[in-house]
Amino acid sequence: MNALKSFFSLLGRFLEKARTVILNLITAFVLIFLTIAIIGALTSRPDVKDPSGRVLLINPEGTVVDQEVFRSDFLFNIGTGSLTDQLQTRDLIQLIRAAAKDEDIPAVFVDFSSTGFAGPTTAINIANELKALRDSGKRVIAFNDRLSTTSYLMASQASEVWIHPVGSISILGLGGMRAYQKELYENLKINFHNYSQGEFKSAVEGNTRIDMSENDRMQREALLFPIWDEMKSLMAEGRGINSSDIQAFADDYIGFFGEAAMANIAYAEAHNIIDGTKSYPEFRQYMIEEFGLDEQANTETYKTISYTEYLKQLDQDTSDSDNQIAVITAEGAIMEGDIAPGVAGANGVVRQIRSAYEDEDTKAIVFRVNSPGGSIIASEIMRDELSAAKDKGITVVVSMGDYAASGGVYISTPADYIFAEPTTITGSIGVAIAIPTLENAMGYIGVNFDGVVTSKYGGWDPTQAIDDDLDKIFAAWGADAYDRFVNFVADSRSQSYEDIKKIAGGRVWIAQSAKEIGLIDEIGGIDDAIAYAAKMAELEDYQVEYYGQELSPEEILIEGLLENFDISIAEPKVLSTLRGITNLYETLVGIQQPKALFTCQNCMVDLD
Repeated sequence: MNALKSFFSLLGRFLEKARTVILNLITAFVLIFLTIAIIGALTSRPDVKDPSGRVLLINPEGTVVDQEVFRSDFLFNIGTGSLTDQLQTRDLIQLIRAAAKDEDIPAVFVDFSSTGFAGPTTAINIANELKALRDSGKRVIAFNDRLSTTSYLMASQASEVWIHPVGSISILGLGGMRAYQKELYENLKINFHNYSQGEFKSAVEGNTRIDMSENDRMQREALLFPIWDEMKSLMAEGRGINSSDIQAFADDYIGFFGEAAMANIAYAEAHNIIDGTKSYPEFRQYMIEEFGLDEQANTETYKTISYTEYLKQLDQDTSDSDNQIAVITAEGAIMEGDIAPGVAGANGVVRQIRSAYEDEDTKAIVFRVNSPGGSIIASEIMRDELSAAKDKGITVVVSMGDYAASGGVYISTPADYIFAEPTTITGSIGVAIAIPTLENAMGYIGVNFDGVVTSKYGGWDPTQAIDDDLDKIFAAWGADAYDRFVNFVADSRSQSYEDIKKIAGGRVWIAQSAKEIGLIDEIGGIDDAIAYAAKMAELEDYQVEYYGQELSPEEILIEGLLENFDISIAEPKVLSTLRGITNLYETLVGIQQPKALFTCQNCMVDLD
């Protein structure tokens, strides 16, 4: 095992050096590129397009998130798309609401086929905004070559829905299959020791069972069916049909190949799921006839303005009140270290919390939690810092997003009040910990271990067996962490330990059920949380300050240039290869160094 450690240690150092060399080369290239770009920026600026009479194109490419984030190695990741593949939910909502009121915009074109969402609640919220846009009397037109569950949810809110004749439409719904690998590990002679706490804590049961447990099935059904019903209802209402029509289409028509799904399209048209089909030239001509030819365009097309161009022209909140409500976001897996896409890095989140409560203008903090949990120590660090804010007399209100489960609940416990969206997934109060040991595999291939140690378990690692005493130690770790978790929740919700223990057990709950059992205070979105925080802090006037990552002046310049001049840099293939090797290395290290986690894998909902 020492030889294996040495090999991966050497590999890690090699990858780090290779990464540094490549970073230097990229930096040199970027400096040359920036020199040219800055000269161009000083000599010419992009024209601001007048939106009057133009169709607003809302066709985001990337993921809709609560708060845009960048990787800590910003420059190294310029070519990965992390600068342009995120759209903040509040910005998209502001855009849609502004379009609804803008009489100069005759129509809105929507295409969400290249858009991802942080979770089902975010998707439902945006669909509701599009519904309000259509209900305002604005003409909303959807045209796609492919429609999936989520993109159809958005398209169904349009006044008319068109699809390419040889495209695809498929509504798969929610849920999916999970691999249960107990027999695989048995065949590989790997033992899994499960010390998870909570009879519903199913994060590791894929490694310890051959099928889904009844508890996990029950809680997943309690989550997925209400969310699916809400999505079906929105789709059906948008098209003036019944939810059963959507269900029948989802059950009987699958667009597995993503194109040439003519039978699906014919059924969808016949049952008013879509309006009909148009090729690209046909749709272009249709839009020209409806909205006029764009005389300024280089090609024959209709008058349009992109959502990025339109968004830049919208008035921003310029309130200069001395009373601030700080909105701080924990989005993604809770981990130690810095914030990154999909990672609520404790170090970064804590810096934002401290920056907020050390500012004398901050009167309240709204903590937006959109996380299925993660590291215990990282969760504890965030919780401690929120408690420090409360100790200074600052009101703390939590707003739960798509997910606020396990560690997401843990970091919410200091809150004075908790809001959750109607389809928020929360709960999962439990501990996930499983340790694989390889003693049988080592014996099978003829590897034995011996040595000199100065303590009973000084030389133990997962290549060796777990004896009875060590088994009790690991079990105590999980039990102690669980008790601490339950106590924190009980104290924060003004309930007894026994009452919280009854609804804990790692079970996940949808928001309405969570409210009934006292895990949250109220159903509402982030705007409701902000308004309530202002009320609690007795603020007559205030401004909202959204906290994000702080970039250096150089990084801000690069970001602005890339955004304003629509510049992208392709990632060298060698970087992709090195990243893949690094991921493999991290996976192997994870097996060697297992961790106890406050995490909820079963609460994640896949959206296609």
